[in-house]
Parts: sequence; structure tokens; C-alpha cells
Amino acid sequence: MTRPRGVRAPGAFVVLLVATACGHATAAAGASDAGGKAPATAGGETGGDRAGSDSVPVVGAQTAAAVEQPFTVSVTALGTVTTRPGRYAELSAPAPTRVTRIFVAPGDAVAAGAPLVEFDRAPFDAAAASATASLTNAEHQADRARRLADAGILARKEADQAAVDLAQARSTLVAAERAQSQATLHAPIAGVVTRMTAILGASVDASQPVVAVADPTALDLAFAVAPSDGALVRPGAAVSVSGGQSTHGEALGDGVVTSVGAAVDSVSRAITVRARLAHPARTLRIGETIIGRIAIAVHPRAVVVPIAALIPEGDSTKVFVVQHGLAIGRAVDVGGRTETVAEITRGLAAGDVVVTDGAYGVEDSARIVVPATGKP
Repeated sequence: MTRPRGVRAPGAFVVLLVATACGHATAAAGASDAGGKAPATAGGETGGDRAGSDSVPVVGAQTAAAVEQPFTVSVTALGTVTTRPGRYAELSAPAPTRVTRIFVAPGDAVAAGAPLVEFDRAPFDAAAASATASLTNAEHQADRARRLADAGILARKEADQAAVDLAQARSTLVAAERAQSQATLHAPIAGVVTRMTAILGASVDASQPVVAVADPTALDLAFAVAPSDGALVRPGAAVSVSGGQSTHGEALGDGVVTSVGAAVDSVSRAITVRARLAHPARTLRIGETIIGRIAIAVHPRAVVVPIAALIPEGDSTKVFVVQHGLAIGRAVDVGGRTETVAEITRGLAAGDVVVTDGAYGVEDSARIVVPATGKP
């Protein structure tokens, strides 16, 4: 079949369009090759430059330089304010009896020898009178037995037995008179009444303390320390004390260790370290919870960084060191640490700049930008 002259086949248009498109692509490629660079973006960056910039994350963080300074290695332990041996007393009735009078209340200040609690005196007076009579009789019997034994009328063993009975009577009288003197309890030391359990008219016995007195000017600090840490503590070591259960609590002052326990407590599995504050910042209360930082060594030239720079990584620790604006992760060995700083024993040198606040959000080789503080 013949087509009319002047009419082109549809396939000719397709070939023409493809050829035109290929020509434009070749020209663009040639322009790129001639210049050696990709076309610049509207922002003035090439496509390659943008790709390189996006591959390095930018992180805003704070930094600080590692410094060389003295560092005190310490042990932190919880403790309580306790009474000093010899300056605390608990008193009880000398024998089963009844409370007849109470002179003081908890919190009252008392002088040495002041009356505290009075018991029913009748049984004690009766016991003392009976012991006196028994002693008188024993003295007569012993004297008679000795005279008869000397005369050969009485066996010597009878005289010896009479002497034993006399000694026993004297001991009984001493105990009765002691109980009689304790029918009224008196303060053995000057101090403050810390506990009063006596109730007027109630029955009491010798196993039941009814009143306690402590000297508030003679208090110790008792810290519970793990045996491994206690082996490093020495009497005379400095201790910084704060109130409560945090070293950020109220500062109470600095003291010294007076003794280190030799035995492990069967319940807490800790040893007791006792310390004293010469000049506490305020009045201490018996039983008050405290926390102490006990010095065990001083490193005069330690490399120290803020505690925020440390990043746990499994069983090890690392920091990010800033080099040429990039954060480079580096493993370090940590010696001692406080609430604010840590000693680095390996991995850093004085002057190295590390990431502190924001370190947990940093990736290795990230670009570090320090946020503006708004200060001139």
C-alpha cells in the first residue's frame, strides 16, 4: 500500500525525539567534564560537598580541659551520731520493785548526782535490815566457834565453816546496802536525759533500763565501712562530714578518724570506723544519719576531669577528646572519683579537652559545637 506523498511515517518522529534528547544529555555531560566539577547548588555548595557535610554529625556540647592538681582518694560511708564510751549511761532498778516517783523527762538537762527515778524503798530497807541481823548472828557464831576450837572442845572444821558463814553474811549485807542506795536512781554524769521508760506505779526489774543520760558535748561518729575499704583507713585520717545521706547535704565540718574496728558486724557485714568532729557546724543529735568522705590517700599530681565526661562502656570507661573540632572516643582508666571530678590514671594528659555536658549524645568523630552562653 502506498502512502500519499508529503506524509511522514510516525516512527520518524520517535527517532528524532530520542536523538534530540541524547544530544542534550551529551552536552551537559561534556560541560561537567570540561569544568571538572558538578553544577553548584543555589546555596553555593556542590552536590559532593553537601554529601560530605551530611556524613559528619554536628553536636552541641560543653567541653573542659583536663587539669593536673592534687586529688584526695577517699571512701564514702554512711554513719550515725553516737555517744562516746564513758559519756552515756543506762540505769535500771536494782531488783524487782515498783516506780514511786519520776523526777525528770526526756530532754531535761541534769547535773551529776541529780535524782532521776525513785522506787519503792520498803523491800530494799527490809533486805538491808535482814542482812544486818544475819551478819551480827554470824559474827557471834564465828567468835564462839573459834574459842571452842582453840580450847579443843570443837572440831577445827566447825570453826572454819563458821568463818565461811561470816564472810557470806558480810557479802549479803554489802549487796543489800547497795540495792538500798539505788532505790533512788541518780545521774552518774552531767548531760541530757535521752530516754525515760519508767511509768509511775509500774513494776520494773533489773533487766529493764528505765532511764538513759548522755553527754551531748561528747559524741562520736560511727561509720559502717566495707572490710575492703576499712583496710585502707587509718586512725588520724581526715574525714569530711555532711548531714543526711548525700555528700551534697548540709556540711557539718571536718574531723579525724579515732579508731578502726577489728571485727566485722555479723548483721551488716561491715566494720565500724569511729571519728570525731572538733567543731561541728551545729549541734549534733544522737542517732542522726550522716555521711562521711574518709581520706585514704592524696595524689599530688593527678590528671582530673569533670565527672560528666565519663561514659561507661561495658566494663570499661571512655571519654570523648576534642581534636580539630571532632570528638574522638578514647578509653581511660579511672582512679578515684568524687561527686564532681574523677582522677584519670591512664589515657589522658593535662590539657586534653574533653566533652562534658552532652557527652552521652556524642558519636565518634562528631563535630563539636559549643553552644553560645549569651555572655559578652
